[in-house]
Amino acid sequence: MNIFDCIIVGAGPAGLSASLTLGRARRKIAVFDDGTNRNRVTQESHGFLTRDGIKPHDFKAIGLKELENYPSVSYFKTTVTEIIKDSENNRFIVKTSDGKEFVTEKIILATGIQEVFFIPSIREYYGKSLFSCPYCDGWELRDKPLIVMAENEENALHMAKLVYNWSKDLVVLTNGVVISKEGVKELQKRNIKIISEPIKKLIGNEGYLEKIEFESGDVIFRAGGFVLPSFYRPNKFVEQLGCGVQESGVVVTDGAGRTTQNNIYIAGETEKSGPSSLMLAAADGSKVAFAVNTDLTMERF
Repeated sequence: MNIFDCIIVGAGPAGLSASLTLGRARRKIAVFDDGTNRNRVTQESHGFLTRDGIKPHDFKAIGLKELENYPSVSYFKTTVTEIIKDSENNRFIVKTSDGKEFVTEKIILATGIQEVFFIPSIREYYGKSLFSCPYCDGWELRDKPLIVMAENEENALHMAKLVYNWSKDLVVLTNGVVISKEGVKELQKRNIKIISEPIKKLIGNEGYLEKIEFESGDVIFRAGGFVLPSFYRPNKFVEQLGCGVQESGVVVTDGAGRTTQNNIYIAGETEKSGPSSLMLAAADGSKVAFAVNTDLTMERF
């Protein structure tokens, strides 16, 4: 039986950071990865000090290579399908899609989140000319004719104000949602145009947006922009394991990654149920690893 001090589910920046910290703490760790990291569609990742502009694949490869320096860390490229509490023995049984079972004292959930787009064709452009974070990709789109796409007034206004910092040539698209008079007035004072008409289709080439056609047949030309999708956790481990969740979807923790369930920890976008940057997710991973190592130390001393 494969028995570990801690199993980390997810090998994004949070999971890899936690693995590195616990490996250096001489803990026996297993990290599981099914290759579905949300940023895999992005051409470049930005804002991570010393790695600005790195390709997500390369960032991950460097992280995995660093883990090879620590023999107590094992990496498994497979999907975790089930996590079972073994309360009698105060541990967990982790099952994977290739039929294997692993045993661990601690669990870190770092599986991230995934997007749902209100227009499916957005995915064809996502990561190349349409993005969700101006801090990550605004610089590359600076001064270009851009769109902000959102079906919620609060989100549309907030994102438009942010994106205006990178480009003054901005159009807000709400796909049929009518913006209040107050909202329209607020954007119009900056000459930001609002189009509430339903979108028929996005038109471009190899992921690079060129224009948007509306149900009326009208067309506007745009080079890219930002979209506000909804997000979801790709598995039900949080709920199945009984972790407390706030109404907002954020998992309840003590601030250090400990959930309401003993020996279950959480980090990165999985905890927030919303998007995060590479640097913040990696910091979360390091923080939760400190909590895990502290608890193991105090329990065994």
